[in-house]
Amino acid sequence: MKKIACLLLLAFMTGAGWAQGTLQDYKNLYDLRTRTANKVFYSDVKPIWINASTFWYERTTPQGKEYIKVESAKKKKSPLFDTKVLADALAQQTTKKVDAARLNLENLRVSDKGDTLQFGFDSARWSYSLKDRKLTKREAANNRDRRNRGDRGGYWGSWDFQRGSRNIPSPDGKMEAFLKEDNLYVRIKESKEEIALTQDGKPENYYSAYIQWSPDSRYLATMQIVPPKMRTLTLIESSPKDQLQPKLHTRDYLKPGDTLAINVPCIFNVETKKVLKADNSLFPNAYSTEDIRWNEDGKAITFEYNKRGHQLYQVLEMDAASGAIRTLVNETSKTFVNYNRHYRLDLKGDKEMIWMSERDNWNHLYLYDRATAKVKNQITKGEWYVREIIRVDEKKRQITFSANGMEKEEDPYFIHYYRINFDGTGLVKLTDGKGTHTAVFSEDYRYIVDSYSAVNVPPVSVLRDGNSGKLLLELEKADISELLKTGWQAPEPFVAKGRDGKTDMWGVIYRPTNFDPSKSYPILEYIYAGPGSAYVPKSFSTLNGFMSYIAELGFIVVQVDCMGTSFRSKAFEEIIYKNLKDGGFADRIPWIKAAAAKYPYMDINRVGIFGCSAGGQNALGAALFHPEFYKASYAACGCHDNRMDKIWWNEQWMGEMGPHYAESSNTVNAHLLKSKLMLLVGELDDNVDPSSTMQVVNALIKANKEFELVVIPGAGHTMGEAYGDHKRFDFFVKNLLNVTPPAWEELEKK
Repeated sequence: MKKIACLLLLAFMTGAGWAQGTLQDYKNLYDLRTRTANKVFYSDVKPIWINASTFWYERTTPQGKEYIKVESAKKKKSPLFDTKVLADALAQQTTKKVDAARLNLENLRVSDKGDTLQFGFDSARWSYSLKDRKLTKREAANNRDRRNRGDRGGYWGSWDFQRGSRNIPSPDGKMEAFLKEDNLYVRIKESKEEIALTQDGKPENYYSAYIQWSPDSRYLATMQIVPPKMRTLTLIESSPKDQLQPKLHTRDYLKPGDTLAINVPCIFNVETKKVLKADNSLFPNAYSTEDIRWNEDGKAITFEYNKRGHQLYQVLEMDAASGAIRTLVNETSKTFVNYNRHYRLDLKGDKEMIWMSERDNWNHLYLYDRATAKVKNQITKGEWYVREIIRVDEKKRQITFSANGMEKEEDPYFIHYYRINFDGTGLVKLTDGKGTHTAVFSEDYRYIVDSYSAVNVPPVSVLRDGNSGKLLLELEKADISELLKTGWQAPEPFVAKGRDGKTDMWGVIYRPTNFDPSKSYPILEYIYAGPGSAYVPKSFSTLNGFMSYIAELGFIVVQVDCMGTSFRSKAFEEIIYKNLKDGGFADRIPWIKAAAAKYPYMDINRVGIFGCSAGGQNALGAALFHPEFYKASYAACGCHDNRMDKIWWNEQWMGEMGPHYAESSNTVNAHLLKSKLMLLVGELDDNVDPSSTMQVVNALIKANKEFELVVIPGAGHTMGEAYGDHKRFDFFVKNLLNVTPPAWEELEKK
């Protein structure tokens, strides 16, 4: 009897006594989407403007779908059409049963006058007159497979050599510029005469096909390019569908430290054939020299220079007559200039420029005087972050923009919309309501459709005045009562202090639908700590694919944006400079401990972590550098050594090559492994070199470390696909719940 009691106590302590990770839990996981689907109503207002003041949107109700028209000037909403009448007309012409409550009109378009509908239905296009209710069949619907539209741009990593030839007509219509055998030519249209402006172009030092005429047709501008020595990423497809033998795939793939193209801005006088080439010594060791634009007066070009290491970014101007270069903007940083936040607008007349910068520790807008190359005034200012420029009204000298962090009583990541004058006065808040906002403006910006929500607050959509932000009409307020009946648990925003004991770290907590506070739950952290963005969800959604599902197995799942991520201050983000292994763990660990202190059912002694890509690097880094806290790690397609990954992402945060790359390497530090580990990689991953994972595997084997490896044939950059997901579920059930996962064939049984 005493032995039985000890065994029961042991089961209780390990979590097995709670019967989590059971066959039923797995079934709950795989049924979760079906159980929660179509349980949110009056949500997702996506306006489609008919004209300047009228729009329509689809409304989902418990009874079915409705189409709503909104007349903004009248502050009125009404049905766009009578769904029963149209459904009956469609049924009559197609001889099929058509349910008016579930009328799905594909690619619906409403005429500018609002009197005619054009839509797809039953593999045909239709026209429907709202006035006389006349339905006309037009032609077969265009069902072409559009899945490969993205292929037009080629593989994302290919280096654009700007080769090729396009005929670029001059503004006066008398000439056209083109490339022939890597040299620049002009053709006189009337006489067909071809004039060579260069003769030194060759494959290893050619002229770019992106040719710019000056407004007065007197000059041409382009780049002369020395291409980089391209690195090739080699991938082996082990199990192709169309043949037995493997296939070899190659990709252009530059990595940190590789040579880069040398781009030299050039200006050509078409009449005299004089060539002016920029003095390249003025912008040495360029990461990029790009974005040539002619000034309106045709007297100079501007272009941008990003120095390798990203501590200097400049806007430069080159005089068309002399070739002299002067600096308009000189952006510097001791760590990195976050050029991903780039925004520049040359105002009409080229007397002023709007520029975005983090120079005061926050992301803000500045008004430049181009003549003096000095800041006239800072347009936006404060401990908050400009996100997106929506509109620049040069006539009124006003900017409409989105920002986060200005509303101090809210989550600092919540987005709101504002308007401000060029001189920094007249700030107007255009959205209201606690939550993160998405605003859709009418074409003339007189009206705003404002939808806002939080992860635990259902969406609200309203119509606002575009000038004042005043509420004009309530559109929809989401109803989640049916969703709650399924046991759905709203994610909980959670805030705790970070490493400095002062700064708030914002995250979210997910619980299973059968959550029981009397149980003990292991903690799983989903991580992506790569700088350049923030990753914790802020808007409402029924499910989060990476967190909601695995929680069903008996875990509390968390995600948190810590130092090293973006949209707070520059100091908040640049903590990872030359130190990506930091990963924000000095903030994550106290955040999770604070959550566990508040909620005793969170077992701080059983913490796991998982992530993909940069998150895969972070997940393995957690196991290597913080094994006392993270007991199990799942790392998918990780960029485990930043020397092995793509150049642009890694040099942005790690700078130029140096010993700090090895210091942050999971491969170099693989011998530190003490936690349970599962690695996963897709053999055709052309985002992160799969060899990065295999080099970790090699290092772990040499260090005699125990781990699991899953390779998915034919897969690209992935968290795991269906097979890998199941392996991840079992891995954490086995290593954190300490129970044997159910046999896979049991899940196949009905």
